[in-house]
Amino acid sequence: MSAPVNVVGGGAWGTALANAAAAAGHPVTLWLRDAEAAARIEAQRENPRYLPGVPLHAAVRATAAADALAGARASLLVVPAQTLRGVLGQLAGPLATAGPAILCAKGIERGSDSFMSAVAAEVLPVGSPVAVLSGPSFAADVARGLPTAVTLACADPGLAAALSALLSGPSFRLYHTDDVRGVEIGGAGKNVLAIACGIVAGRGLGESARAALIARAFAELMRFARAFGGRPETLMGLSGLGDLVLTAGSPQSRNFAFGSRLGAGASPEAAAGGKLAEGAFTAAALTGLARARGIEMPVAEAVAALVAGETGVDAVVAKLLARPLRGEND
Repeated sequence: MSAPVNVVGGGAWGTALANAAAAAGHPVTLWLRDAEAAARIEAQRENPRYLPGVPLHAAVRATAAADALAGARASLLVVPAQTLRGVLGQLAGPLATAGPAILCAKGIERGSDSFMSAVAAEVLPVGSPVAVLSGPSFAADVARGLPTAVTLACADPGLAAALSALLSGPSFRLYHTDDVRGVEIGGAGKNVLAIACGIVAGRGLGESARAALIARAFAELMRFARAFGGRPETLMGLSGLGDLVLTAGSPQSRNFAFGSRLGAGASPEAAAGGKLAEGAFTAAALTGLARARGIEMPVAEAVAALVAGETGVDAVVAKLLARPLRGEND
């Protein structure tokens, strides 16, 4: 039997990627921090908490044993952005022999304002190969084997192509690029902008307003990407525009759903409802980085202020509508 592919993280997205990697023909080690949760998934052959009713592929083995990760072909890190540093540190030993690390969180670390690849570079041994996976994908679709296409980025183009071929299966297709920063910015930024689209829906501002917001928000994201070394064509692809289109109008998106509840009048705490919305953590870091470079991001700034409880929805809408008129491409 060939060496397995690791998936670190047993949430909905981790379970979905485990199924996808297994469907691509690999044995998969699905690692969870919680031993009881791992045993339950292994016994029931599904993830009852995050993906109830979706069968776990026969080639997936769920475990909480860290040493089971050693010797893999590749390791997908599917944990929240704010916990990635800690998980990498905890699993540093077995991951040292577990192939390239493929980072699947879409966010920016609070406090350090670091992108995920920078976090990994600080924690992993010098020279460890790192890739980033992002794109328009709902976990339930991927887990059920519905057609999905995403982007994998690695600074080494040859490794990016090899990893994409490794993980691509009958219905899960990976395109590859060497623009790591562009893919990271698309994934992290679209979460913040999806919250804004949810706010528009929750406030009942109409489809015309949502369409305008998507266009203006995407222009912000493009400005940010150019300033931080991302390529425009990357942002126009799956990991930027594609992902924003998916999450800008669907309640399946945790970020959109969080924004919708904000728009309907819920407090940030109530809107979260105990569920993770990466964009809520990323908003302050994204706008902080933008301000440091003198990049205008009024939509992202509005989201950050709302998430922080500094203002209300009506005040934000009034402020955005009162902005000076300007050329569309300025």
